[in-house]
Amino acid sequence: MLAGFLFVTQEQVMGEPGKRYDIITVVFVFLLAIVLEYREAFSLIEDETLSYRQILRTHYANDEYISPSEDVVIVYTDEDFYAEYDKYPLRRVDLSTIILHLKDMGAKVIGVDMLLDFKSAYGEDPTLADALEEAGNVLLVSQGQIEGDDYLGVNRAIDKFASLTQDGYSNISANSAISESIVRLRVHTTMSDNFDAWPFAVKAVSMFLDDADIRLEDHTLSIGEEIEVALDQFYDLYIDYPLLPPSEEGTARLHEVVGMSVSELLFAIDEEELEDLASLVDGKIVLVGEVAEVAHDEFETPVGNVYGVEIIANTIATILRNGPLTAASLWLEIIVCLNVMSLFVLSRSIQEPFLRNLFSFGIAGVFIAGVVIAYISFGLIISLSYVLIASLISIVVINSRFYLNEMGQKALIRDMFGHYLSPEVVADLVRTPEKLALGGEERVMTAFFSDIAKFSTFSESMEPTELVTVLNEYLTGMCNIIIASEGTVDKFEGDLIMAFWGAPTFQEAHAKLACFASIDQRKELAILREKWVSEGLPEIQVRMGVHTGPMVVGNMGSAQKLNYTIMGDAVNLASRLEGANKAYDTYAMISEDTYMACHEHIDARELDTIRVVGKSDPVTVYQLLERKNQTEGKLADLVDLFARALALYKEGNYQDALAGFKDCLKLNPEDGPALAFVTRCESYIANPLPDDWDHVFTLVEKG
Repeated sequence: MLAGFLFVTQEQVMGEPGKRYDIITVVFVFLLAIVLEYREAFSLIEDETLSYRQILRTHYANDEYISPSEDVVIVYTDEDFYAEYDKYPLRRVDLSTIILHLKDMGAKVIGVDMLLDFKSAYGEDPTLADALEEAGNVLLVSQGQIEGDDYLGVNRAIDKFASLTQDGYSNISANSAISESIVRLRVHTTMSDNFDAWPFAVKAVSMFLDDADIRLEDHTLSIGEEIEVALDQFYDLYIDYPLLPPSEEGTARLHEVVGMSVSELLFAIDEEELEDLASLVDGKIVLVGEVAEVAHDEFETPVGNVYGVEIIANTIATILRNGPLTAASLWLEIIVCLNVMSLFVLSRSIQEPFLRNLFSFGIAGVFIAGVVIAYISFGLIISLSYVLIASLISIVVINSRFYLNEMGQKALIRDMFGHYLSPEVVADLVRTPEKLALGGEERVMTAFFSDIAKFSTFSESMEPTELVTVLNEYLTGMCNIIIASEGTVDKFEGDLIMAFWGAPTFQEAHAKLACFASIDQRKELAILREKWVSEGLPEIQVRMGVHTGPMVVGNMGSAQKLNYTIMGDAVNLASRLEGANKAYDTYAMISEDTYMACHEHIDARELDTIRVVGKSDPVTVYQLLERKNQTEGKLADLVDLFARALALYKEGNYQDALAGFKDCLKLNPEDGPALAFVTRCESYIANPLPDDWDHVFTLVEKG
């Protein structure tokens, strides 16, 4: 009868022939993706994918592309400089000194990333003008006046400076109004056509190549005969950011790698000191700019926050390398898009849902990998987000008719079982209906049991409502810790808690997690105990047992009632260890298997080798104390003394062992394990054991 409920006919799911619009929809979304890609409708998403691709490129591309350019140097002003300089901004007379020093040191181009569009109020302009004229190789920054799609002109330096220098505009902004990440530089054709204005980086390269002609033809930026950079359909140049070395604060900034502080030039003691620095700038493009926070000239990029002068430096390096990042042609984008579309149409023929989805997501995965590899290895920029979005829509559209079958199964399962199975089990059955069958799997896991010591005495001293309140507070606190430690709470039986680690998800460190949870429960219990005592309630202690071993986990029960739980001898042993605490007056006992699985993470005291009730095999047990190396003070000393006494006990030297255990009691007269062994040693001395005794202590009660 169950099979009749769980299967819906293919005709019900698929619908009538001729009403399948999935192919039309897939073709439509991919054709729409081509149009949207060309118009860059989703530049925010696409630029984010470019950012991630650029990060990968900086780590895995050829060294010639990911290394900072050796032809560009940054001379910067930062907070340290201004602290020494004791004024802001940099005075023009001092800028003059810097320019002349750089000229004398052999700088090929001196680019000043400071907008000098107003006259000095301190009469410093003549001095700066003389320096600009003497240098003869200075490039000043300008600003394109752009409002929306209107180009109003160029805001250049004052005439006195403009007539002695060249200039380039530094307009740069993100392509999206939402994302601020700078991944490309736009060459505004209207600016070059109407105002003979070019980007600052472009002009710097032109001057570096002896004032080479700048041309823009067929979306190709040419500078002289050496440089040809392909631009995309919007005349954007993609900036290739380099890999920078690590620093104490994370990743070094570009100016820290290829730069020097203005202080080294402005405060140079003599010509000899400048000559020592000349090799750093000789024959290079030197950019003078701000990297101080007060300048508010910092931008978000794929490699982190970068100062404006650093973006210019990276753009210059990109141009000098002939623009290693190239946007794919429209025809290549169309071919890629249509091929991916064809594969998704092909996926319709796969009836089995898992294989179909595996194939579909495999298509998307291979596409992503191909696009990323093309970017990293060849600098080829193929749009990712548009085809990926179309792929995801296609997966939904193509699979929707198959999902109707699955939705029918889920609805039937909810109707049939929702009234008498727990919501968790029902949800699991909805996800995997094949689990309706009983059964489980064997795994090595860690089981945990805890119980309130002398609970009957404790409960008899309280009113029922008061007991429920305290018990709920206790169970809530303990279970929160178990869940926070990635454990699974199996069940409650009165004050008993049963939990386990290692399922339903695999946990390699299940023993460590269980021990940490036990330690944390002891600490939380101490807080609760203090609270309860202050409220006039009796003091309680909780015993815990933990064991690691093979056990069966899964849905147990009957066809009418299932319970996700654990079973097996290992589970029973964990329960016995909880009760075994009573013999040693301890409150957290773990087995040797648990100890060996996580001894590098915990402090524990070996207690004894015992044979629990109902088990013939001996087990060595430990008292769980703390996280590794957290046991200190008298307890740490006590553990060392106890270990020595226990070694004598194992050798059968009960007389010396007795003395050792008594030494333990001098440190803590109430130490349960030491008291137990004092009594036992005295008994063995008075009543000697047989020579063939196996030194295993057999417990006679569960706890």
